[in-house]
Amino acid sequence: MDDSLLDAVRSGDLRALSRAISKVEGHGETTGLEPAPRLIGITGPPGAGKSTLISAMIATLRDRGETVAVLAVDPSSPVTGGALLGDRIRMQSHIDDSGVYIRSMATRGHLGGLAPATGAAAGLLSAAGFDHVIVETVGVGQSEVEVMALAGVVVLVVGPGWGDQVQADKAGIVEVADVFVVNKGDRPGVVEVKRALQETADARDARVLVTTATTGEGVDDLLAEIDRRLP
Repeated sequence: MDDSLLDAVRSGDLRALSRAISKVEGHGETTGLEPAPRLIGITGPPGAGKSTLISAMIATLRDRGETVAVLAVDPSSPVTGGALLGDRIRMQSHIDDSGVYIRSMATRGHLGGLAPATGAAAGLLSAAGFDHVIVETVGVGQSEVEVMALAGVVVLVVGPGWGDQVQADKAGIVEVADVFVVNKGDRPGVVEVKRALQETADARDARVLVTTATTGEGVDDLLAEIDRRLP
């Protein structure tokens, strides 16, 4: 990649950042940049409220005056090959905030929860100087373990109806998480899911937390736990 473009990325030029990510995503260009060790991975099944929780995390971090970049990995459109859920409706309240950068990436048929260019794009976001870089996996199943190699901390988000599934899933994303979050904490079933996750969490020195992303409840505790685990 052209050094002048990388220099513009490092200076905080968001247009240059977008161009650079497009180059690594669409053309496979390399940068030689590595993601910062403070990268946060958010994974979990569909319907758990990952995007809503990330939006709540962004709001809290911005209240602290810290900047945030999000890479949201989405399924690919069978027509265009682009990110199928690229509008990221639940994060749109931050769209005009210059301290927030949100980018959707298509999996392009890649398995493992990430897109082929996710690592390179995360390196660019780190070089751009964001205080926090969050990667949200595609959220399609238990095979989403690639995020463990990329992120400094992995947060598994599940919903209150996931209790029976926890008992069956002793591999995959349940075993790569550093923090378990039972979201939608105002709904029935939360206690049962938290109890089902506790055994796995204890074996991994992980934490089980409860959040209600729509109100922000529990988000401060989640960020404190993330900070505790990151360098």
